[in-house]
Formats: sequence, structure tokens, C-alpha cells
Amino acid sequence: MDAAQHLNDFGETAALISCLDLVITVDTSVAHVSAALGKPTWILLPFMPDYRWLLHREDSPWYPTVRLFRQNESREYGSVIERMRRELQELDRQIT
Repeated sequence: MDAAQHLNDFGETAALISCLDLVITVDTSVAHVSAALGKPTWILLPFMPDYRWLLHREDSPWYPTVRLFRQNESREYGSVIERMRRELQELDRQIT
């Protein structure tokens, strides 16, 4: 089910996020809402991200529950997705 079609504002978005264990997203308003709620949030970033994500970091000084997954110099997402996949598998092992 695509819940996005039922969300009309950030309050409804926040309510949905509060029901999740982890939010995986690109740099959108959802990333900021999730992080502001203190939810674990993984954000995929391009090689040259928006200034607020700084450079050469995997964390955020503003959002302690955020992990940043960045493109490398080759500017492709395949390796970023693969790294995230491995991290999800590790997280699953820790939970189960």
C-alpha cells in the first residue's frame, strides 16, 4: 500500500513515521520530519549534497538518529545501495 496518497500534511506524515522502526529516504522533507522525531533515519545522499549535510560524515550534528549514505566520487548509487543492503541485513541479524 502506498500511504503517501493518504497524507495531507506534515502532521499526518509524522503520525505515520511514528509507527515505523526505520525510515530510509533521500534528502526530502520526510528525512527532516523523521529525524526531528528522533526516528532512526537513513538518508541517501549524492556526492555533492545540500550544505546542511556537510561533507565526509556519516552522521549529522543536528540529528543524532541519522545515518548518511553518500555516493563516492564515481557518483553512482549502486555501491551506496549495496552498502545499505548489508547494513539492513546486519540490523536484521541483531534484531532476530
